[in-house]
Amino acid sequence: MHMRTPGARVLSVPAMLLAGAVAFGQARTAAPPSEARPAGTDLPDVRQYKPRSSLVVPAHQVPRARFPVVDIHGHPPALTSPAVVREVVTAMDGINLGVMVQATGASGTRLWQAVDAIRASGLQDRVVMFANISFQEAGPGFGQRAAAQLEQDVKAGALGLGEIMKSLGLTARRTDGSRLRVDDPELDPIWATAGRLGIPVFIHTADPSEFFAPFDYQNERWLEMWLFPGRRYFDRSRFPSFEELMAERDRVLARHKGTRFILAHLGWHAQDLGRLGAMFDRMPNVYGEIGAILYELGRQPRTAREFLVKHQDRVLFGKDSFQPAEYPYYWRTLETADEYFDYYRDYHAFWKLYGLDLPDDVLRKIYYGNAVRLIPGLPRAALPD
Repeated sequence: MHMRTPGARVLSVPAMLLAGAVAFGQARTAAPPSEARPAGTDLPDVRQYKPRSSLVVPAHQVPRARFPVVDIHGHPPALTSPAVVREVVTAMDGINLGVMVQATGASGTRLWQAVDAIRASGLQDRVVMFANISFQEAGPGFGQRAAAQLEQDVKAGALGLGEIMKSLGLTARRTDGSRLRVDDPELDPIWATAGRLGIPVFIHTADPSEFFAPFDYQNERWLEMWLFPGRRYFDRSRFPSFEELMAERDRVLARHKGTRFILAHLGWHAQDLGRLGAMFDRMPNVYGEIGAILYELGRQPRTAREFLVKHQDRVLFGKDSFQPAEYPYYWRTLETADEYFDYYRDYHAFWKLYGLDLPDDVLRKIYYGNAVRLIPGLPRAALPD
């Protein structure tokens, strides 16, 4: 049956019904403002919208770690006096941190002053120093001079080298103005000396891969890049690519098999643990630490648990920012099977976390055992036998 009016096109009854249904659906989808949001309010921005979950599941707060912890990636305040050291250790006691590694590092006079402050505090069993190097304006002979200084710093009390910061490879320049690559042969004496001395190199190369990707609404780290413009590295005329930096780093790891390297932030591969696991398989001198990537582990609890159980001898605990109130998020994620709980920094993650419920033997290795094995002279008084 068809109906026709002058000047109108012919519509079948089924077509008319379909058109009406579509129009009805559009009307239902486009809810009036009074239904879309509370009356008299504007749409919130992304940081204001924090819906309260109605999910009711078991929750276990974990204010103290189950076992004493070595924080390999510690950044407490500069240890300029015994009083500062005591304040740091008091905060450590409340969350069961056994040993803090000052990974900000220092060299020469600054290192010796920090070591003296730690000793004067009487807390040398709780806080230790790593050495560090400034890579700005590296030129001929730089590597040999830095290696000689590293040897002196280790004699003065440094237990490792690092945190080697992301400026190496990203922004540091040679004396001729060219980019100082992570795998520049000029730096080989440094890595070789660390291997000869038996100390680990704690190295932070690049930043999350999203920082090197286009700054658009598909980027998981868009909010962080908007809040912190200095974390945008997508301009290839100014910065190398993420994969270029990873390749440079990996050539150093492969070239110095006698040196043990600890990759800060799991090498920025926590969102691709298969890639990191393959690195561990082919590079027995490489380890990782979990500072500032809890949001990655907590959103993939089954995969992350399987990875940490399989590679339990290769992963160390690290936090990266010394905020005592934030450590319990790590304890809860690593120790419990809790579901769908908050992360502590909203611009890192728009998702909830899930607990990994790691076995005690794995927790012991990540919390302190692997650090004891990798860092010669690490004090043991505050750690289990």
